[in-house]
Amino acid sequence: MEHDPVDALLARVGFRPEHAEQLVRLRPLMHPLAHEMALAFYDHLGQDPSTRALLWKEPGRVERLYGNFEQWYRQLFDGVYDEAYAETRWRIGVVHARHGVRISALIPAVGQVYALALEHLLFALRPLDLPPALEALNKVLTLDTTLMAESYELATAAGLEHGADWETAPQQGAEWLLGQAKRRSAFVRGG
Repeated sequence: MEHDPVDALLARVGFRPEHAEQLVRLRPLMHPLAHEMALAFYDHLGQDPSTRALLWKEPGRVERLYGNFEQWYRQLFDGVYDEAYAETRWRIGVVHARHGVRISALIPAVGQVYALALEHLLFALRPLDLPPALEALNKVLTLDTTLMAESYELATAAGLEHGADWETAPQQGAEWLLGQAKRRSAFVRGG
C-alpha cells in the first residue's frame, strides 16, 4: 500500500500521533518563547561572517526574518504536520540554498533551538513529564531539519544556490522543487 509522502516522512523520523499530542500540550509553555528563540537562532547564524553579512545586507531583513522564524517556531507546537506543514519546511530549505546560507550553518542553529527549549523544559516540567516532551520536541525538529535538508540538496542540485536566477529558471522554480521533494519522499515507505 502506498503511503502519502508526508506520512512516509513522519514514519521515517519516527513521528507518531502521541508526539503531536505532546507538542500541543507544550504549546502554552513554548509559544511565548518564540522571540527569544529567534534571537538565539539568528545570533548563532550571525557568528559566521558571511551569514552575518547576508543577514544585514538589506534594511529590515533581520526584523522580517525574526517574524518568519517566530511563525516557524510556533507551528512546531500546533499539532498539524500535514502536506502544507511540509511545504513550508521544503521552502525554507530552498530559500536558504538560494541565499547561500550553508546547511552546515542552519542545522546547528536549529540545535540552538533544541538546547534553549531543553533548558526551559527542565525548569517548567516535572521530571516524569520531561522524557516524552523532549522526545516529541526531538522528533519534530528532526522532521523539520530532514525536510529542509532534502529541499536544500535538491535546490543545490538544480543550480539554484547562492542567488541563482530563481525567477527565470524554467523548470527549476519553487513548484518544481516541491514536486521533486514530494516524489523523492514518496519512495520512502513508512513502517
